Amino acid sequence: MTKTTNNLDSCEAFAQLTALQPVGNLATLLTPQRVATAQVAMDDGMWFNYAAKAVDEPILQALQQLADEQQVVSQYRQLLDGAVMNGSEQRMVLHHLTRGQLGADVVHGGTSLRDFYQQQLDRIAAFCVQVHNGEVRGGSGERFTRVCQIGIGGSDLGPRAMYLALAHGQRSQKQLKLEASFISNVDPDDAGQVLAELPLSRTLFILVSKSGTTQETLTNESLVREALRSQELDPARHMVAVTSETSPLAQSKGFLTSFYMDDFVGGRFSSTSAVGAAVLMLAFGETVVKEFLAGAHQQDCLALNPNVDENPALLDALIGVYERNVLGYPATAVLPYSQALSRFPAHLQQLDMESNGKSVNRQGQAVRYATGPVVFGEAGTNGQHSFYQLLHQGTDRIPLQFIGFLREQGGSDRVIQGSTSQQKLNANLMAQIVAFAKGRRHKEANKVFVGQRPSSLIYAAQLTPRVLGSLLAHFENKVMFQGFLWNINSFDQEGVQLGKMLTQQVLGGRVEDDALDAYCRLFQS
Repeated sequence: MTKTTNNLDSCEAFAQLTALQPVGNLATLLTPQRVATAQVAMDDGMWFNYAAKAVDEPILQALQQLADEQQVVSQYRQLLDGAVMNGSEQRMVLHHLTRGQLGADVVHGGTSLRDFYQQQLDRIAAFCVQVHNGEVRGGSGERFTRVCQIGIGGSDLGPRAMYLALAHGQRSQKQLKLEASFISNVDPDDAGQVLAELPLSRTLFILVSKSGTTQETLTNESLVREALRSQELDPARHMVAVTSETSPLAQSKGFLTSFYMDDFVGGRFSSTSAVGAAVLMLAFGETVVKEFLAGAHQQDCLALNPNVDENPALLDALIGVYERNVLGYPATAVLPYSQALSRFPAHLQQLDMESNGKSVNRQGQAVRYATGPVVFGEAGTNGQHSFYQLLHQGTDRIPLQFIGFLREQGGSDRVIQGSTSQQKLNANLMAQIVAFAKGRRHKEANKVFVGQRPSSLIYAAQLTPRVLGSLLAHFENKVMFQGFLWNINSFDQEGVQLGKMLTQQVLGGRVEDDALDAYCRLFQS
């Protein structure tokens, strides 16, 4: 790893950034020319537009200097070459390698890991062809028509969000091969509801657990196996596993087959690994998944450019750091104006908050500045009728990230009351950006909109598999760059461990904390 791993507040460029005069009036800054030019190309007609962000040329120049001083692109190159970037766990970070090679060959235990990831994709593709052709069938001899993924955290949020993003478009084109469902929560009502709606004799289940010991996942596996047996179906003919080669699930006779991942791809970064590929390929086929991976790889390529005006993920990351650490904004909202992306904010919530919700640097020392923001969001226009009130007139200024598309996926839009539904959707999107930035004066105080609410916009012609891959990788790389800028480890997640440990005490009847014991008594039946 680079020796230059300075804390943000020790950077000369950060001191210069904080000394600059902030943009005084976002409404004045947001001119027609700026709307047309303040944007960076992403991929195939896809753009990152930052016209409504409160950054002018001096601020952008200081952000470039900050990126250079922190050597963020250099650190990214080292990551691609297989450097140990997850220092607390002494692991490489290789999710980029699951969708293509950009650096040196990464070899571990005598095996090329790019070859390993590609081999797993090829094995999944071959298995999916057998399922789609009816060569692999369930215990009753029926063809599979449904797939259900059992997993939690990164084994659920990303793959579920990606599936939902593409399902309607593929269904409308009559290209959907298997409908997909997901079970994640250990709450028995989650599994119970999903299982009640599935034709079990025609459902293939994917159990996803890297360690093979995840409590919630194994509990739900037992519920699924019990449900299958209750219909006299052999669970081993209805389940596949996605796990590590060293887990208890590997090579188990209780599965049709197993596909593998490793410790170098974190759960929240695993949508382009076997974790996401298995369910997506079963649902959509190999061609769609290849396009999805190609879009992600293209963004990874763009992220290597050291110039912020040609690197959308880096620019997005830098503006976010400026808003968090100079302007003091505590949160950010992700607002996709696409119902297909309804679960994308939930995925980004884990991606960002689990990665950058850290208070110590990579040397284990406490940092004296804010790191990752609170991330939340909802698909438009639903959010407008929910939490936009606070965004517009609340006491906190919350930066916004809009996502929009010129056309719908399904091709079934119609003119109603003089405009199509997609036109109405995009009219709302554009109106919100301007309303947040410019606000409104009014003689009645409760009708005043102060404005000065900054936002960015990612837009493309249509949400395709390639565009979805680009969108995913953009945010993954944004989070990575922000971690480098803050000098924190974005790739471990110790914050989830303490609760797990105390949970095991409760379940094992060995509670050591008096307060925890008191809560246990509240739930005794």
